[in-house]
Amino acid sequence: MQSTSKTDEVFIHPMALVETSEIGKGTKVWAFAQVMSGACIGSNCNIAGHAFVETGALLGSRVTLKNQVMVWNGVTIEDDVFVGPGVIFTNDLTPRSPRTPAAAERYSTPAKWLGRTRIGRGASIGAGSVILPVNVGTHAMIAAGSVVTKDVPPHALMKGNPARVSGWVCFCGSKLDEHRACPSCKKIITVPE
Repeated sequence: MQSTSKTDEVFIHPMALVETSEIGKGTKVWAFAQVMSGACIGSNCNIAGHAFVETGALLGSRVTLKNQVMVWNGVTIEDDVFVGPGVIFTNDLTPRSPRTPAAAERYSTPAKWLGRTRIGRGASIGAGSVILPVNVGTHAMIAAGSVVTKDVPPHALMKGNPARVSGWVCFCGSKLDEHRACPSCKKIITVPE
């Protein structure tokens, strides 16, 4: 068994490729994950195997990225977010190869093509979901396999392709009843009508 790297309370598995120095204390990066230079990772995060975090991506504190998650430039994930296995974020709504002469001008500067995504605090993204450049509200929940093509309100439960609101969830993750009350923790949540 190979030894591990532990610097300032950051755990980096010896089979991970971590090129950034911007990683908060308590964060763990597991085997075969890659975090590129210029990515910023908060404290107490967990980045599982085969996850990829590109230059320009920003992760808050206490974020969980499960296996095979892809986080690209332009994606901001706020504190306390869970991202399930195989989730793919995107950052270009009309992609072409930047090496194609017809697209070269468009790709001359990121401002011309880079779409921004923000995942609000406490949100959960289910396994295998695809997230286009959108804003996902705080404490929202995206069901596994969903394709999110538009902004998501706080506490919304989104399902399908394209994903649509199918209910509302509490801070604790339980689905709210018809009175917007949580059956688990008994909180009443104010949600958009």
